[in-house]
Amino acid sequence: MEGHSQVISDDLKDVLTRLAKDGQACRSRFMDTRAVTDIEQAIEAFRRGVQLTSEVEDPYLQWWLGILADSLYMLFEHAGRLSSLDEAISVGMRAAQLPSHSDETMTSVLNNLQYSFNLRFQRTGNLSDVSESILYAQRCIQRTPVGDRRLPTRLHNLGLALLSRFEATGDLTDVSEAIPSMLKAVDLTPEGDPELPNRLHSLGGSFRARFGHTGDLKDIDESIAKVRKALELAPQDHADLPTWLDNIGQSFHLRFKRLGNLPDLTECISYKQRALEHTPDTHADLPGRLNNLGMSFLSRFQHTSDLSDLSEAISLEEKSVRLTPEGHPKLPIRLNNLGMALQTRFERTGGLSDLSEAISFKQRAVHLAPKDYMFLNSLGLALMIRFQRSANLADLAEAISSLQNAVHLTPEGHSDVPAQLSNLGSAYHFRFERTSSPTDLAEAIVFCQKAVEVAPKDHASLPVWLSNLAGSLESRFERTDNFADLTEVISYQRRAVQLTPENHTHYPTLLNHLGRSLRRRFNFAGSLADLDEAVSLCSSALEKMPLDHGGILLKLKTLATMHMARFDHTRNMPDLAQAIGFAYLALKKTPETHPGLPSLLCILGKCVYKLSMQHPTNPAILGAAMSHFKAAATATLGPPRTRLDAAVNWARLLHLHSPVLDDVLMVFDTAIELVALITGLDQTVQLRYVQLQDIAGLPLMAASAACALNRPEKALEWLEQGRCLVWSQLTNLRTPIDELQAHDSDLAQRVTELSLRLQSAGSTREKSRIGMSLPEKISLDDEARSHLSLALQWDDLVATVRDISGFGDFLKPSPCSTLLSHLPDSGYVIVINIEDRRCDAIALHAGCDKPIHIPLPNFSSAKANQYRSDLTNELRSQQLRDRGTVEVTDSVADNLDRGIRPAYRVRQGKGATHNVLGGLWIDIVKPILNELNISKNNCSSPATILPRIWWCPTGPLSFLPIHAAGLYGTEESESIHDYTVSSYTPTVTALTDRVRKSHSIDKSETGLFLTSQPNAPGTSPIVGTKQEVRSIHDMAIKYGVKVVELEGDAVDNIDTYIRYMESCTSVHLACHASQNSADPLESRFLFHNGTLDLGTIIQKNLKNADLAFLSACQTSTGEEKLSDEAVHLAAGMLSAGYRRVVATMWSIGDRHAPQVATDFYQYLWKDSEDGVPRSGGFDGTNSAYALHHAIQELRLRLGSNSEQALLAWVPYVHFGY
Repeated sequence: MEGHSQVISDDLKDVLTRLAKDGQACRSRFMDTRAVTDIEQAIEAFRRGVQLTSEVEDPYLQWWLGILADSLYMLFEHAGRLSSLDEAISVGMRAAQLPSHSDETMTSVLNNLQYSFNLRFQRTGNLSDVSESILYAQRCIQRTPVGDRRLPTRLHNLGLALLSRFEATGDLTDVSEAIPSMLKAVDLTPEGDPELPNRLHSLGGSFRARFGHTGDLKDIDESIAKVRKALELAPQDHADLPTWLDNIGQSFHLRFKRLGNLPDLTECISYKQRALEHTPDTHADLPGRLNNLGMSFLSRFQHTSDLSDLSEAISLEEKSVRLTPEGHPKLPIRLNNLGMALQTRFERTGGLSDLSEAISFKQRAVHLAPKDYMFLNSLGLALMIRFQRSANLADLAEAISSLQNAVHLTPEGHSDVPAQLSNLGSAYHFRFERTSSPTDLAEAIVFCQKAVEVAPKDHASLPVWLSNLAGSLESRFERTDNFADLTEVISYQRRAVQLTPENHTHYPTLLNHLGRSLRRRFNFAGSLADLDEAVSLCSSALEKMPLDHGGILLKLKTLATMHMARFDHTRNMPDLAQAIGFAYLALKKTPETHPGLPSLLCILGKCVYKLSMQHPTNPAILGAAMSHFKAAATATLGPPRTRLDAAVNWARLLHLHSPVLDDVLMVFDTAIELVALITGLDQTVQLRYVQLQDIAGLPLMAASAACALNRPEKALEWLEQGRCLVWSQLTNLRTPIDELQAHDSDLAQRVTELSLRLQSAGSTREKSRIGMSLPEKISLDDEARSHLSLALQWDDLVATVRDISGFGDFLKPSPCSTLLSHLPDSGYVIVINIEDRRCDAIALHAGCDKPIHIPLPNFSSAKANQYRSDLTNELRSQQLRDRGTVEVTDSVADNLDRGIRPAYRVRQGKGATHNVLGGLWIDIVKPILNELNISKNNCSSPATILPRIWWCPTGPLSFLPIHAAGLYGTEESESIHDYTVSSYTPTVTALTDRVRKSHSIDKSETGLFLTSQPNAPGTSPIVGTKQEVRSIHDMAIKYGVKVVELEGDAVDNIDTYIRYMESCTSVHLACHASQNSADPLESRFLFHNGTLDLGTIIQKNLKNADLAFLSACQTSTGEEKLSDEAVHLAAGMLSAGYRRVVATMWSIGDRHAPQVATDFYQYLWKDSEDGVPRSGGFDGTNSAYALHHAIQELRLRLGSNSEQALLAWVPYVHFGY
């Protein structure tokens, strides 16, 4: 201390000695009395000592700081004051920074700091505290000599701190370091040492913790062995005995869940019951031990189905939650476990209140611990179960979100990963079954496969994960008919059954799943052995399940379908009797509020109808079948698709056996409403089209039934409600709301804003998720949840508007009377309905108060399909459907078409095109013209005197050229062109909306945007587009029309085209186009620097749009599976806002297209009487006449009615007003 310290006087030494003695005496007295005043007096004495020794730099300062810190720690332990612990740490850290004059003192300081930091971590959860605890423990051990009696304790403490950090972070490194430290502590502890049982127990806990992360069975075996030894060595009155008993019970429980061995679960419950017996009613650990024992009883119920175990589990969990105070760190897990027990009772008994309570408890758990993957996974499962009962997509969306986050938050390699992956895959599978989204099915398979791949082969839950994977693959088989998938499905299902003990709760369900897969193979391959085995397996499943089990309904329904399938194959009446018996038993056990009721009623209806066919003289049986279908169709719960299937079956039976008007009206009203539910705004446009593919003919069937009953007005309404659904939905979202604006501007603003958001959400595309990270997938599903939420808000908002007096019909489909009141002033709108049983035209004319019904008995859907096939083959033979590319030489370049290839062959004489056009004329068009008294124009007057007809064909007729029907090249040649000017409209509503909202276009604001794209990448050159666009441009300048011309190379990006489309009233696109049958929204125009697809176009609401001339190929072709949805570029342009569109049904010749376009615009821009140019702007009001004129000019130039000539001019069509 020379030169730097003061000499300590004898008086100061006496003071310090007295302070030390007084402080030590107070500490000792506190140990006996636990009086706070004693420890506080000791702290004051030590504080004074620190102060005095600090002033003279006494080498004993470290001792004084150390004992002060230790005393503060004692006060914290007794009184729980966090400030005392904070001060203890602060003082201890000061002591640790001083030069050490004694290893004894320094190791004591370091050891106390380790304790204090670890204790503060336990209180606050601050990870930096546990890291500091580990650091000081390691420093303390480094300074503790080998052989020191305190070394085992310090090694043990280091292990505990590492274990704490592992439990907080999941970092496997920490627990892997904790175990060697604790092992060494145990090895250094002599036999008979009273601390040995405690250290063995802690070591067992570390092995158990690592097992929970890795699933390595050696760890759980070691855990059990160490804690067993601890229990053997500990005295029976050891204070920690209940804790150790509970923990070894937990280890047995974990091993049971891993291997499924019931003796482990028996041991588990025995140990936990002993732990509970040793726990006083007022003990702080009582709620935790109640919780642990409750979960063990729940596991035993799930294995044995003993209801007394389930009741005991719920009772214990309820008491555990009741005794746990708010704010307790273990409250979330106890809430979650109570939720699991209640959820299990719901699955057993079907009580909805149990499920609601379960979800409520689990939601509270997630709210308290939002980053805990276990709680998120548990909540996701409960929501998924409620979706199965409620069919509410919001539940399923929330379930997927919870399960995704659970997977994302679970450390890689954790033993819970397989279960969470499989659960997430199952949720995607459920959504696929509801929405038919291919992306959801792909995700289901990916996650379920990964679950099986990473799962230990001896895991007790592996059978369930195998079954989940099999279910997803079976759905893929249903879509693709890939037999390899079904073979794999059955293999997985058999393995799942083989791995499951017969007394396990899941065994009947797994048998049932295997039976259903075998029936699927029977349906595909026809082997009766498969069906017989399926019946046997499902019968065994039913026998092994209690009749009051919630899952019994599915087993009964499955057996009913099995016996019905075998009856269909063998005509064995006992099978049909059993099918009906099982179905009726299931019906008896099904609550009226169960969403599975419609499916069951539908099965029963099919069974009873088959019985009625065996007893044709008993109308009561047939009536019962119809009654079941009716009840299923009109149910208020259950998946809309199931109810729609029931409605279709009901409708078919009515048509075949009892076409009573009132029943027909009810069944098709019900069915059309269900179609709207299936294709709701909660789905993207792309998915709505997927849903519609399977039900495309329903509106036509409805209209056919109405026509058969002489109700053309009802036929019209059903066609309008059931066809072009997606376009109608988009139109509704864009409907002007001026009247609502005047009544309630705020409400109108909300409607407008929400409609825009829904349009944007609906226009998004399904994206391939291959290679995506989980956070990216979570983001996409968050968007889907937001979309669903918007749709629900929209429904509520529309309901709010309809509640206002005078707005009750807001956005509802227009009745026939409204349609009739908004027809064009002149001309006819003709809807042609075609269905398997009949063909009818419904003609509408301004001034008529009802539709004109025109039966067309000589035409049929069979003829329409044959004509379409013949025409398609003809077009392919002429290479007018081919989109391949060829090398183009100068000799053929001037004859290239805008499909992609030139039509080389010239066929002499009549061919398919003549036959198709002639058949359409004789069987459809001429009878309609005759009925309407439309006569042939035999004079040379201009075309403008011809009446207009707007054709609205349905089904396969949508692909046939009605506008060109006629007899060509014969002595009695005549065609539709001699009688009328033709246009098309996707629906009557699309036309009447234009009439109703029609307003004149300000000529000063009109303009034409022209673009030619002669050399789009990957396509053949169409050099004529340059000439076409330049000729139109020059003509526009001549007539004073505002015009913008852009060639492909002059534009950098697609957005430029969009901007010009928005700023000009009319557009002329001379380019290639492509129809995408797999994804209709991907149909597109092909430009030099990109593509403009239908999905992008329909997002635009071009309010000032007037005319679109699509001088490209196949822009009105449509998609075969969606014949009544008008999924083509022409309809897309109408939906985007254009009033009229010129389009093509197939490839057009580059040689003719420029002149057709020139003749078209010359007619529009030149006064038809005196040839005087129009002044300034223009509109497309006369565009149908202009196209009629241009085509007549082309026919004159062609000079013949050869097959080749017809194929050159027939493809041009006009859509719109």
